[in-house]
Amino acid sequence: MASQDFYQVLGVPRNADQDEIQRAYRKLARTYHPDVNSDPAAEDRFKEVSEAYDVLSDPETRRRYDAFGADFRQVPEDVDPDEWRRSRARAGAGAGAGQTRGGFGGGGFGDGGVSFGGGDVDLDDFLGSIFGGRGGRRWGPIPGADQEAELELTVEEAYRGTRRTVTLSGDGTRRSLEVTVPAGVTDGQRIRLAGQGGRGGDGARNGDLYLVVRIAPHPRYRLEGRDLHVELRLTPWEAALGTSVPVDTPGGEVKVKVPAGTSSGRQIRLRGRGLPSPKGKAGDLFAEARIMVPQHPSRAERRLFEQLAAESDFDPRRQG
Repeated sequence: MASQDFYQVLGVPRNADQDEIQRAYRKLARTYHPDVNSDPAAEDRFKEVSEAYDVLSDPETRRRYDAFGADFRQVPEDVDPDEWRRSRARAGAGAGAGQTRGGFGGGGFGDGGVSFGGGDVDLDDFLGSIFGGRGGRRWGPIPGADQEAELELTVEEAYRGTRRTVTLSGDGTRRSLEVTVPAGVTDGQRIRLAGQGGRGGDGARNGDLYLVVRIAPHPRYRLEGRDLHVELRLTPWEAALGTSVPVDTPGGEVKVKVPAGTSSGRQIRLRGRGLPSPKGKAGDLFAEARIMVPQHPSRAERRLFEQLAAESDFDPRRQG
């Protein structure tokens, strides 16, 4: 068993923080734990992962590992890392031909991490030192897995907030949770329910449940982040002369002032009338003008349109 780089075992960079190390361990443990993986090779892989996590999850042990590498367990507390490296270099330069490295002979083990010498070895004690002194515990606690589920909301529910019952299925069971959704959630936002994910083993903490918000399409409203877009239908004379038009929003009816000379596509902005924000500025409402004409004009309407056409020299195709 050659010594291994614990960072490579967990698949994390050397500057990984404790959260990254824990996430990597939990992911690998769920894959290789012997209780869930019957492959004989999984047990060895799980031992490697457990040892790496035991070392790197403890700040002091990790500091010594970073300083002394595979020898960190054998180096006395008061040894200077630079002096240790120099002494190892001198010892390596003077090693005789009879010294064996990397095997179970009379010399070193792996990268010189444990020396057997000529005496007997208690295998349990040896494994205890390799696997973080676990002693009688076979595998140790395994934290529960984080889980995700989608939560579909209407625009109105996202605007006002709501309470929903979420039913989850897994491991042959079904359970229901009452969830309070705060006002102003946005599409893709995750709501964390601590301890409601997968169950931990051997007394370890449960994982968390993340509800991913999905806002359903709406026949009237379109959302972009917290901004709310709504179509504003106008008659030709309202657009030409200007007016004030009531518009329904998730927060109730508002009045939109339409300036004279408004053309289709113009957006009229009402600040703060979009989705609220629990921590900052609310979104805005954008009312987009769309000029409508009667599909089947009456005789009087047709006559008036013809009169307007005769009197006006307006040509939108000549506008710059």
